Amino acid sequence: MIARTPLVVPFTKMNGAGNDFVVLDNRFLHFSDDELAALARRFCPRRTGVGADGLLALDEPADGSEADFRMRYRNADGSLGTMCGNGARCLARFAARAGLGVETEGAVHLAFDTDGGPYRARVEGYEPSGPVELDVPPPRDFGPAAVEGGERVFRIWTGTEHAVVFMPDVETADVVGAGPRLRRDPAFEPAGANVNFVEVLDAGARARVRVRTFEKGVEAETLACGTGAMASALVARLDGRVGDAGRQTVAVEMPGGTLTVGFRVEGDVVSDLTLAGPAETVYEGTLAWTG
Repeated sequence: MIARTPLVVPFTKMNGAGNDFVVLDNRFLHFSDDELAALARRFCPRRTGVGADGLLALDEPADGSEADFRMRYRNADGSLGTMCGNGARCLARFAARAGLGVETEGAVHLAFDTDGGPYRARVEGYEPSGPVELDVPPPRDFGPAAVEGGERVFRIWTGTEHAVVFMPDVETADVVGAGPRLRRDPAFEPAGANVNFVEVLDAGARARVRVRTFEKGVEAETLACGTGAMASALVARLDGRVGDAGRQTVAVEMPGGTLTVGFRVEGDVVSDLTLAGPAETVYEGTLAWTG
């Protein structure tokens, strides 16, 4: 049997606060959903592939959309990720470097579609590790989750499903044991949930929390999670653990770096939600893909 000639696929390795991704420009590659899932399963493993928490594809927007591009995301296991906050910030930088968006006053402004809805991003300056900020739709489904065992766990949707657990010291969190158990708890069926273990460091005007996240689809703790940072900061505010009048920002310290979540809360209504932090290119290369 004659071996198939591999397809040479250009890619970019990027990370946002340690949350890392294989990034493809699918405007030219035209990979299907199934092919993107297979590529994620093949190249995201850290010992036999490139190593990444997920795969991002920059695609053309749908017909009739006014967006600059469409973001398609697959978790490391190939499953669909409706939204990834750090991935979106990385893909926004990738898109700005590709010439998409509108430049004004030293920043590139982009609108893009995701499986979790429409988003906007602002890429500041031209430094490869400079900040990228997302404007994020309001969260939904906030409230206590009736998990087995009766633990005090909150649920919230910030582009994907999240569970939030507060504790006095996240360094002692049983992420390896409790993470997979809560991720699959019946309270979060059918999609499951990312699980965030949260410690409040400062409840004042300069609110800070420390977070460790077990991510579904990766099935492990990750160095950072953008939607998890938003979930943790918002639940801390909505549960009265941090608070300030008017517009508020919360610094979310994760193992890979610090993300900044901004929002306004009036009663139980959240508006002006943003996520900001670094998004940088690590290297570029090619993949040998035989399908």
